Amino acid sequence: MSKRKAPQETLNGGITDMLTELANFEKNVNQAIHKYNAYRKAASVIAKYPHKIKSGAEAKKLPGVGTKIAEKIDEFLATGKLRKLEKIRQDDTSSSINFLTRVSGIGPSAARKFVDEGIKTLEGAESSGDMDVLLTHPSFTSESAKQPKLLHRVVEQLQKVRFITDTLSKGETKFMGVCQLPSKNDEKEYPHRRIDIRLIPKDQYYCGVLYFTGSDIFNKNMRAHALEKGFTINEYTIRPLGVTGVAGEPLPVDSEKDIFDYIQWKYREPKDRSE
Repeated sequence: MSKRKAPQETLNGGITDMLTELANFEKNVNQAIHKYNAYRKAASVIAKYPHKIKSGAEAKKLPGVGTKIAEKIDEFLATGKLRKLEKIRQDDTSSSINFLTRVSGIGPSAARKFVDEGIKTLEGAESSGDMDVLLTHPSFTSESAKQPKLLHRVVEQLQKVRFITDTLSKGETKFMGVCQLPSKNDEKEYPHRRIDIRLIPKDQYYCGVLYFTGSDIFNKNMRAHALEKGFTINEYTIRPLGVTGVAGEPLPVDSEKDIFDYIQWKYREPKDRSE
C-alpha cells in the first residue's frame, strides 16, 4: 500500500478559492450552470498552472480564462479580495443558501425554499440528518507504509451492536453508510442517519478536525490569513511558504491551537467557526 500524501500545494490557491466560491454562488444561488462551469473550468486550469500568476493578462493566456475572469483576477491580486464576493458574503439570503446546500440531500432549489420559509441555519436544531466521524491512532501516520485495519475493525464492531445498518462504500481510510440507534424494549424506532467515518493519519488529524469543523467561509478566511503570515493550510497540513511561494515541509501539529498559533490568529472553539 502506498503512503498517504497530502495533495500538491497550488501556487495560486487564493485565485482558485475565489473562483470556486464564485462557481458555488452561481450554481447554488443563481442556478446559472453555464457560469458555474466557466468558473470551475478556470479554477481547474489555474490550479494546474506551474507558475505563480502575476496578472489577469497572464491568466488569460490559459484555456478557459476569459476577459471577465481575468479582470476579477487583477482585482484580487491588487487588493487581496473581490468586491463581488464581499457583497455575496454580506447578503443573508446568498450566505444561507450556500450554507444549506452543504447538507447532504439539500440542493439549490430546496435550499432556496427553506430560506424563503425562514429557515436559514441548522444552529439550534434538535437533530442532524447525518454524522461525520474522524478517527485516528498513534500508530498510523502519513509516513506509514501500510494502512492499518483500524477503520474496518471499528465498522465491524458498530455492525455487531447493530448501530451501522447499511454500507454504501468501505475503503481503507473512509467508510460511508447508514446508522440507527438500536431500539430498546418497546421504545419507538429511531430514524436512520447517514454516517461517514474517516481514518486520518495522526500527524494530519488536527488539520483535518479544523477543516471539517469550520464553515466554508471560516476556512477561506483562515487560509487567506495564513497566506498573509507566510503559511499555507489545507485539510492535511500547515506548511511555511518560501520566498518563491513554494510550500516547505509540513510543520508539527499536536493540537488545533498549534495551527492558530503558527499563523498568529486568536483561537476559536469549533462552535465559533460558522461565520
